[in-house]
Amino acid sequence: MPEFHRKLERSSIGFVLAIVGVASIGGLVEIAPLFTIDETVETVEDMRVYTPLELAGRNIYVREGCYACHSQMIRTLRDEVERYGPYSLAVESQYDYPMLWGSKRTGPDLARVGGKYSDEWHVAHLINPRDVVPESNMPGYGWLARNQLRTDDLSHHLAAMQTLGVPYTDEMVANAPRDAFAQAFPDSAMADAMVERYGAATNVRAFAGDRNTLTEMDALVAYLQILGRLTDAAHEQASAEVE
Repeated sequence: MPEFHRKLERSSIGFVLAIVGVASIGGLVEIAPLFTIDETVETVEDMRVYTPLELAGRNIYVREGCYACHSQMIRTLRDEVERYGPYSLAVESQYDYPMLWGSKRTGPDLARVGGKYSDEWHVAHLINPRDVVPESNMPGYGWLARNQLRTDDLSHHLAAMQTLGVPYTDEMVANAPRDAFAQAFPDSAMADAMVERYGAATNVRAFAGDRNTLTEMDALVAYLQILGRLTDAAHEQASAEVE
């Protein structure tokens, strides 16, 4: 074997071909399963899309690097299911670009955090985490409550997702800025139209508590409150497995 390596390393062309061959094997192992992806992702009737406000919150979540400390994928291990809830299904992430499954858990997994805590809890936690979790080492994000949310480009964000296969309608794309405001202002004249576009299960309220200004805090809390709630498929499957 050592003699073989010496001969291979003395031949630059042979060495390059060997590297290409080994890399090709690894690439094939990773790429081949993608051709059967349609067979491995479940289909559910109640799957919803992110609203413009929730999508804006997801963009803020990515911008602030939250994914570096929080995963969004519950594995099938018993301890994870008992702590976080039903294990994650592929269908739950089918509209996530990029996906945020992650593997680093400096903080807890957030795949099922939606509805677990109140909006007020999330706001207090994001401003100063130790006010609600004394042992937390998470930094504060108080400026989100002061930053006005930019909405004029949300139609472009939805259009990009539409291109990637997310079933946003042209009406949703055109009304994205209005719908972002409407979701955080339930008394506005636009709220009913927004709910009609995204469904009766849509959370409509002043997420950050300020009924006068739409902030980045509203968007991020709206996103956190929808995690794990775009479909009930995982909970239904867990119930069926128990029975």
